[in-house]
Amino acid sequence: MPVAAKLKPASVPRPVLKPGGNRVTHVSEDTKSRNLKKKPQRTVIKKEQVVAQIGDESVVVLRSNNVSCVDSTYSSDSDVSVAKKVNSRRSVKRNGIKAARVTPDAAEVATLCVTPKVEGPPLPPKRCDWITPRSDPLYTTFHDEEWGVPVDDDRKLFELLVFSQALAEHTWPAILNQRDIFRKLFENFDPSSIALFSEKKLLTPKINGNSLLSEPKFRAIVENAKQILKVQQEFGSFSKYCWRFVNHKPIRNEFRYGRQVPVKTPKAELISKDMMRRGFQCVGPTVVYSFMQVAGLVNDHLLTCFRYQECNVTTKNEFKTEVKEKKVHNEGIGSMTEGV
Repeated sequence: MPVAAKLKPASVPRPVLKPGGNRVTHVSEDTKSRNLKKKPQRTVIKKEQVVAQIGDESVVVLRSNNVSCVDSTYSSDSDVSVAKKVNSRRSVKRNGIKAARVTPDAAEVATLCVTPKVEGPPLPPKRCDWITPRSDPLYTTFHDEEWGVPVDDDRKLFELLVFSQALAEHTWPAILNQRDIFRKLFENFDPSSIALFSEKKLLTPKINGNSLLSEPKFRAIVENAKQILKVQQEFGSFSKYCWRFVNHKPIRNEFRYGRQVPVKTPKAELISKDMMRRGFQCVGPTVVYSFMQVAGLVNDHLLTCFRYQECNVTTKNEFKTEVKEKKVHNEGIGSMTEGV
């Protein structure tokens, strides 16, 4: 009978084969006991969960998704200060455990992402293309306060008509800089005074040796003053004569670019023909359309200009006032008729 193999005692280490070869590794009892100890449980911290618990205080909320970290506690105050740091790029090890990287919460992110306000002068309003930062301040003010605003005063209309005629020889900045001289020379644009100018007065005036206007232009202004007096007798005022061509309501164009603004229109040609038929001089379609623009008979401010809407509001308010006055006037006439 074969002899039975003797069993080795239990205390002898058991050979373990590794993938690298048939080397024997002796596993001691101490190693076994350490392996049997419970390993720290690893959890996956999802969005909006707490990273760790330090005493009674919660650590900064973790913002990233599916971040793996070890549930543990910190034993020292220095560990607490490190755990509370926001946006730290360094990873800190305590007791052999690597701390998870934390990121700021939504409120902190919003605070960090806010762009600081840079204090400085306010940006200038958007104006028409022909007004640039280099434009004469008087011209800019004229554009912002007068150009395109409806006018119904006869003297003011006559002044703007004279300026529109003078554009053939001067520019708007040059005319505005000599505005006081024009007003003094033409008796504050009173048609009744200008119509009485004598031949001596008709001599071309000179300012610093230069002629303010050519002699034909000067004589045309005097003749136009006489025709305005006749228009006032026929229509009641020069304003009513001018505004009747646009049905007492400004024409509102909607041009986006300066190149779209015309120099004359069929309406300007119609007014020009009627004025020349009545005896007005130097009132071609181009002059008349320039007069219509500056007197507010037409709103040619560009759509991108801040004055476009402001002139429309002014026109709307004035139109409502005019309608209200007409209504009151008609009601008064009606009550008088009923009394009769």
